[in-house]
Amino acid sequence: MAQIFNSSNSLYDFVVRDGNGVKGLVDTGISEVPERYIQPLQERIMNQHDSRVCDVPPIDLSKLNGPEHKKVVDEIVRATETLGFFQVVNHGMSLEQLESLKEAAHAFFSLPTEKKIMYRPGVTPMVKYGTSFVADIEKVMEWKDVLSMSYSSDEDALKYWPNQCKEVVLEYLKVSSKIVRDIMEILIVNLGVEPDDSIVEHLIGVKTVNMNYYPACPNPELTIGVGRHSDIGTITVLLQDGIGGLYVKVEDDNHAENGEWLEIPPIPGALVINIGDILQILSNGKYRSPEHRVKTTSSQSRVSIPVFLMPTLTEKIGPLAEMVKKDGLAHYKEVLVKDYVTNYFAHVHAGKKPLDFARTFNSA
Repeated sequence: MAQIFNSSNSLYDFVVRDGNGVKGLVDTGISEVPERYIQPLQERIMNQHDSRVCDVPPIDLSKLNGPEHKKVVDEIVRATETLGFFQVVNHGMSLEQLESLKEAAHAFFSLPTEKKIMYRPGVTPMVKYGTSFVADIEKVMEWKDVLSMSYSSDEDALKYWPNQCKEVVLEYLKVSSKIVRDIMEILIVNLGVEPDDSIVEHLIGVKTVNMNYYPACPNPELTIGVGRHSDIGTITVLLQDGIGGLYVKVEDDNHAENGEWLEIPPIPGALVINIGDILQILSNGKYRSPEHRVKTTSSQSRVSIPVFLMPTLTEKIGPLAEMVKKDGLAHYKEVLVKDYVTNYFAHVHAGKKPLDFARTFNSA
């Protein structure tokens, strides 16, 4: 029999404070979405009719080391300058490894609540288990539970990360980091800067792996898995399962609030790459940090596994001098990464609004 929540506070206590998450909420047997999860009409994906499936084929990274090197480089640059999203294959992880990642995510979120709350913030170093985005300040919560694992060394990862996933996630992180280094070298050169390992490592030195869990939802048309947002970091690598539900906005330069939504379909064996805010700032707007969101489903629970790479909090980030000289002005000011991160997590998801924190009056 479904548990009855007499108030929004009792729901919050059950889901957030007690650590049951959305998974625990669904496990009570609810037959309809609680009011705290019902999104405003304008945020509901299934009420939108302005989307289509992205039909751009994935980029074959194995061809970077062959006669088609320039063609692949051009594909990466074009995707980064336009949509800010693209998929890659032949990246270094087998189908079996990718399936193991998905299975590991399901294994963790299937644990009893008392096992998962061992990883709530402040309990276990380098690991955070929670729900939604910033549940403490959200009037409407997102239909998602999340496990976040910070990386400092292989030794610490194997010591602190959950046993259900630590080994396969560590291998995924290593492959993702190599992919991002190769892509970053291409993008840095395209901006007119000499390739330098220290520059690239400076921009991707902080690494975090999330496991997102979207339980099957009784009313998916009313909810959202993740609201409209752009990623905070430099580059994100994402594994999505076969269910899908990821949507990316094609920006309209003249009307930022407009733009078509593209669904990024799951491709077996592919990883999704997307640009983050820091790389948009660094490139003075040449590279796009795309707005994206995730819908929920009623059929079965969905998982996705992003790797976020960014500079350390003590670094300052601003447009490269080469780009300012080329463009004639800076569209973004220099900001401390820590300040940008603090501002980002101080607000609910609201599209690309966090970029306003770094914009200059010269920026559109």
